[in-house]
Amino acid sequence: MIEHRAFFGDGEKTFAFPTRELIEELERKTGHGVGALFRRFSTREYSLSDVLQVIRLGLVGGGTTPAEADQLVSIYGVGRPLGEVFAVADGVITALFLGVEAINDALEQVAA
Repeated sequence: MIEHRAFFGDGEKTFAFPTRELIEELERKTGHGVGALFRRFSTREYSLSDVLQVIRLGLVGGGTTPAEADQLVSIYGVGRPLGEVFAVADGVITALFLGVEAINDALEQVAA
């Protein structure tokens, strides 16, 4: 299973989309196929709802209860700088599409 770990809210969290059903729920909630959603993130044409749903459902897939994921997104997903929240969601959707190594490679390039 592809997992992405990132700090969100009150600590380090695990995000994942381990099942087809969870990916289909993401598509249903955002109104976009997962490929179109990845493209929207890549071109910075995302909506706030896209960002929050990727985080919420990614938390659920990572083992957080649905109620706790909803609460975390309600508290920490709104009222924070959008760039900060987007960075978490972008890491999650990138891991889903390209794997965790792609994120690590990108971080190494930024640090160099």
